[in-house]
Amino acid sequence: MERLILDTTILVAAERDRLPLDELIGDEDDVAVAAVTAAELLVGVALADARRRTRRADFVEGVLEIVPVEVYDLSVARAHAELLAHTYRTGQPRGAHDLLIAATALERTRTIVTAEAKGFDGLPGVSVRAPRERG
Repeated sequence: MERLILDTTILVAAERDRLPLDELIGDEDDVAVAAVTAAELLVGVALADARRRTRRADFVEGVLEIVPVEVYDLSVARAHAELLAHTYRTGQPRGAHDLLIAATALERTRTIVTAEAKGFDGLPGVSVRAPRERG
């Protein structure tokens, strides 16, 4: 059993039927999402056109009903500050939401499951799992 945190990219890929999550997540794994991931998914629903909104809303609400949301609290804020300081020192900026997810994963001792590992590469103490390239 592994402790995993799903980022937005992996959930969007699953919603679009581009990636079966069962290839990356075992039945016994402890899975969660960061609060910012929940927000990103909900923004996707709000911005969806009328044709896609219902299907997307159903998918997002289904995820949020079964997958716990890890909150951004003071301990995550401390990890976030350390990771942000690291990006400043190394001159390798990252997306704000990626850093929030990474800080949550780091503080909650979870491996990030993502479709875009480069957003997390080289962050100290952060573990990442991404699908293999198919070819």
